[in-house]
Amino acid sequence: MRAVFTIVHRWFGLVIAAFIFITGLTGAIIAWDHELDALLNPHLMQVTSRGPALPAVELVRQVEARDPQIRITYLPLLVEPGEPLALFGVPRIDPETQRPYRLTYNQIFLDPVTGAELGRREWGRVWPITSENLVNFLYKLHYTLHLPEMWGIDKWGVWLLGGIAIIWMFDCFVGFYLTLPLRRQARASRAASVQRQLDKNWWARWKPAWLVKWSGSAYRITFDIHRAFSLWTWALLFMLAFTSIYLNLYSEIFRPVLSAVSQLTPTPFDTRKPGPANAPIEPALDYAQIKALAEAEAARRGWTTPVGAISYAPRFGFYSPRFYAAGDDHGNAGVGPERLYIDGMTGEVLGERIPWQGTAADIFMQAQFPLHSGRIAGLPGRIVISIMGIVCAVLSVTGVVIWYRKRAARIRQQIKAREAIQPAE
Repeated sequence: MRAVFTIVHRWFGLVIAAFIFITGLTGAIIAWDHELDALLNPHLMQVTSRGPALPAVELVRQVEARDPQIRITYLPLLVEPGEPLALFGVPRIDPETQRPYRLTYNQIFLDPVTGAELGRREWGRVWPITSENLVNFLYKLHYTLHLPEMWGIDKWGVWLLGGIAIIWMFDCFVGFYLTLPLRRQARASRAASVQRQLDKNWWARWKPAWLVKWSGSAYRITFDIHRAFSLWTWALLFMLAFTSIYLNLYSEIFRPVLSAVSQLTPTPFDTRKPGPANAPIEPALDYAQIKALAEAEAARRGWTTPVGAISYAPRFGFYSPRFYAAGDDHGNAGVGPERLYIDGMTGEVLGERIPWQGTAADIFMQAQFPLHSGRIAGLPGRIVISIMGIVCAVLSVTGVVIWYRKRAARIRQQIKAREAIQPAE
């Protein structure tokens, strides 16, 4: 059985090594995406104007009036002093071609005090890579690999990395099993004291797997790093693999499986069928009206936190107001703020999402992204996740090196064996 698992671990590792290396390094970087973005792009991320902010809903009207080809789909209503108003948008449909306009940007930065435009960029652009899109290029590379759309499907990279995550999760158990020492066979007639000594020896034999012999050969150090780092971080490696399945295969695998064993509270994303990408739903209500409806509903529920941002899902036709104070959009241990779902045509409240509330399955689902990003533990959690990204890259490299060295040794042995049996000339 051990020989079988060795082969399984070898090929699982070779299949996923390059992907884990890429996602590990990018994950270590994007754990600090906001900080790095601000450092690289002060012209977009820093505002020198001081004074009361203009109404954000009015600034949206001005932006869409200046460029009727874009629809703003994410509007922050509260920003901290010195920070820009960062809007996200999608192309509207060209009435002549019935296809989305070809825009060169999807994000706009405004001075919230003066309303002046600070700049535009295309979030997640593949090429050319500049300081403006480097961080979000890495962010999107982390979960899509930037694989192009084929046959009308743009999720190939997401699905591929989801499949890699499944292999990785199973390989966590295979690799852990291979670190265990072979258990010695004890005769049934042996005394209990002898059996206890055998058990103690088993634990003693496992101890070297947790250590790195830095005085050993280069190969021994590489092997020890691969094995020991895997053991010490095993729980975190498994957690990253498992949460990656949630993030990349949510609707395809994660939610259906979880729904089969527990009760999940549906959201409009689950109950409404999305429309085609080239036929977004035009809402009858604008951001100002939705803000007023959200504030009235919050008052009725006794919520005291202001509306911090509003997003619109054009393929589903509803808004999602989020309630948080300025600078706290990742609050509640990374789950995010309370939110409502409001129909864009009628203003009907379709549902809610309250952090850490709901069924056990709801809470389990809410915990996945905070665990994966480390935000569940605040700044220390983000530091741990960043270190784990480097660990993943190291394990990928050392695993391939171990395979290559063993393969080279096997080839040398085969050559020597053939030479030994060849008749002397």
